[in-house]
Amino acid sequence: MNARDRLIVALDVGSAEEALALVERLAGLAGMFKVGSQLFTAAGPDFVHGLVARGEKVFLDLKYHDIPNTVAGAVSAACRLGVSLVDVHALGGQAMMEAAVGAMPAMGTRLLAITVLTSHDAAELGELGVTGDVTDNVRRLARLAHAAEVDGVVASPQEVPIVREVCGKDFLVVTPGIRPAGAGAGDQARLATPASALKAGADMLVVGRPIIEAADPAAAARAILAEMEGAA
Repeated sequence: MNARDRLIVALDVGSAEEALALVERLAGLAGMFKVGSQLFTAAGPDFVHGLVARGEKVFLDLKYHDIPNTVAGAVSAACRLGVSLVDVHALGGQAMMEAAVGAMPAMGTRLLAITVLTSHDAAELGELGVTGDVTDNVRRLARLAHAAEVDGVVASPQEVPIVREVCGKDFLVVTPGIRPAGAGAGDQARLATPASALKAGADMLVVGRPIIEAADPAAAARAILAEMEGAA
């Protein structure tokens, strides 16, 4: 897999017009575009379907977390949009993840499970009543996702080696919280540079603000791709 195929650009903007402008500027640079809750709420499934119709790969990042039957229906609907990746929260439990796996039609969509959000640290987990440190929780949730036969997980770059340890080399690991050297952390607590995330064993990197908020998004994407290529 080349660097471009491993780069997912997060279209974390508020309108279809803004998102399409970014897609045009980043043509040929991003292997996939992530549509999260902000853009999906503003633009809806038609926008996702339109991106797929343009030949773009889409990661539909809506982090489903509900009763098994509801999540199964949502994942099935996402697959029918033609997305390449869709995700659920591993905290929904093994039964919920198994229901999602069972509801996926044979259309090539891969299912990811969220472990611990990259904005969380041990103190915040404690506020939520989640015992143990971040590492312990990622290990437990990754193992649970693997047992449910999802295709992979979303985990911070700092926990990639842990996921590899418990799930093996063929389990897909997608890492947000990517910041080039010198970039601000924003609301992210567990970060890494593109090169260090790949060296840790990540398969695909999700990059949002360092690209989409840059004065020249295409130049920012090229710089990140160059760093990724250097880590190969």
